[in-house]
Amino acid sequence: MVAADRLSLIFAALADATRREILTRLAQGAATVGEIAEPFAISAPAISQHLKVLERAGLVTRTAHAQWRTLSLQTEPLDEAAAWVERRRREWNLRLDALESHLEMMAGHVVEDAHRKEEDQ
Repeated sequence: MVAADRLSLIFAALADATRREILTRLAQGAATVGEIAEPFAISAPAISQHLKVLERAGLVTRTAHAQWRTLSLQTEPLDEAAAWVERRRREWNLRLDALESHLEMMAGHVVEDAHRKEEDQ
């Protein structure tokens, strides 16, 4: 259950466009809160709240350097989310392949039945 809760935090963090933009910026390298906030037309408390959500999900870490605090991207949670999506993709592909095979088999039976009816007439 803990893993599911962690995944929920990750996906919730990724659900917001501003947070995704912050992650895109951090993918270029560590940055200060001010550098992160600069391109956004939102308040400092709003940026702070977005950063807290990203930190809670484990996507961002803060490091203190003298009076500066830098933020860094942590990719492990992204890998975890990608692995979950990949497992679901494989699972659904198997199910859809099985459905396709079943429908093809059913269609073959319908054609056979139609030929029998034609022969019986």
